[in-house]
Amino acid sequence: MFKIKYLIAYVLLVTSLFSFSQNELKPHGYKTIEPNWESMAKNYQVPEWFQDGKIGVWMHWGIPSSIDENRPEDGSHYGRRMYGDQDYDARNEPDRLRTVKLSEWHAERYGAPSEFGYEKFISDFKAENFDADAIVKFVKESGARFIMPVATHHDNFDMYDSFFPWNSVKMGPKKDILKEWKDAAIKHDLKFGVSTHLYWSPRFFRTARKFQQKGTPEWELFNMDYDTFKFASQDSWNAHWYKRSWDLIEKYDPDMFNNDSPYPSIKTGKGLGVKLFSDYLNRDLKENNGKQTTVLSFKNTKENKAAFTYNLERGMFGEQQKHPWIWATDLSGSWFYRKHSFTKMSLDVLIGNALDAISKNGVVMINIALKGDGTIPNNQITMLSDFGAFVKINQEGIYNTRPWKTFGEGPLEIVTKRAGENLKQFSEKDIRFTTKDGNLFAFVLAPPTQAIVIKTLKNGGVLNEKIKKIELLGSPEKISWTQTTEGLIIKCPNNMPNQPAIGFKITLN
Repeated sequence: MFKIKYLIAYVLLVTSLFSFSQNELKPHGYKTIEPNWESMAKNYQVPEWFQDGKIGVWMHWGIPSSIDENRPEDGSHYGRRMYGDQDYDARNEPDRLRTVKLSEWHAERYGAPSEFGYEKFISDFKAENFDADAIVKFVKESGARFIMPVATHHDNFDMYDSFFPWNSVKMGPKKDILKEWKDAAIKHDLKFGVSTHLYWSPRFFRTARKFQQKGTPEWELFNMDYDTFKFASQDSWNAHWYKRSWDLIEKYDPDMFNNDSPYPSIKTGKGLGVKLFSDYLNRDLKENNGKQTTVLSFKNTKENKAAFTYNLERGMFGEQQKHPWIWATDLSGSWFYRKHSFTKMSLDVLIGNALDAISKNGVVMINIALKGDGTIPNNQITMLSDFGAFVKINQEGIYNTRPWKTFGEGPLEIVTKRAGENLKQFSEKDIRFTTKDGNLFAFVLAPPTQAIVIKTLKNGGVLNEKIKKIELLGSPEKISWTQTTEGLIIKCPNNMPNQPAIGFKITLN
């Protein structure tokens, strides 16, 4: 009876969605994006605001933020680890031991999971000092041109006014958190994105299942109606994911939709993943007379990068990319707030990595992790403020720029790798380029101690135009330079800016 009920619901949903896509979303005078990857790759266009804005701030905030700040390292997966060992942890012994340690700590601190389940933490998540307006104002002053709060993490709890009963309006903060974020973004003229991590959630709570009882409200939170191993091919789950995701899009009309987890595939999920994505874009095209104004991002390494904006989470590219992409990094050290966790990346390296990404057609996304009360930890405030101070001085060479003929030069090798972002210090020989309005910008990624030699810009090299003048960004000092067959040689400025990197504007004839 259960399977028949969900099969009927699934058929009705898909039928209605198909009708909606073919009729309601059918544009006039421009082509509809079909729900397949070929059509997505042919028609997806990254909007100018995203390529111009260059810097965004991601916000991981939710139930884990209010759990004891002295808890052991949980990798942002407290709700999974607290219930004990899981089969897929066994492939990674350090990860398995981390789970064992945390589950033992939870039992000692709060009691056995049978007595104190994950749902008990919701009442502690109050967001009593949350001020979206103040935070958005702060991140804009720190360089951000768009924000992207998490709408739903793997723990299946919605941070908005959802039809799903486990949400921040009915429980915990008793607030529509996403609406507050969006209202603040509009007020401060920032673009507004959302990030959903929903698709993992049936697997996330696999070991929580033995503690659940049928007929309780918790049954839904822990996804008890879906198979933890086969949910990806379970029609009822894929239809549920689509419905939740489309509801999020309809209610909050985001400028950017980030799916930070898998999605229903064409093979096992009846294509509801690419259907949602194409419907999101078609909805935007319909509202904007055929012009795409939204960004669609996720992490799939196998699909054509022309079909979406690739989110390279904590990873980097060694070479320039044809299509704009996202370098996503995290200031908190574990995505969600813990008192003793902070990024291993120094400010100097953060700035260098950001310039490296931008020079390679990337957009920078910096995650901050709020405390349970809704405030930003001081160490994250300091780092983001210092980052913003650098951006403010050098903004002419950052915002509205595009990649040049080559990303740059220097001895520090950046390896193309996901989950392998650079932590090494750059040197004064590491140079990165951007271009705008016919001008070239060169960033030296460490304070120079002697004359700067940019080999790429030597006479007879790839620079075809003649150099008219060179200026130090943020400084009125007159810059002396010569161009030889060895390179462009810039005399070290007399008054060196007190910042981790320096930028030059090279005006060309």
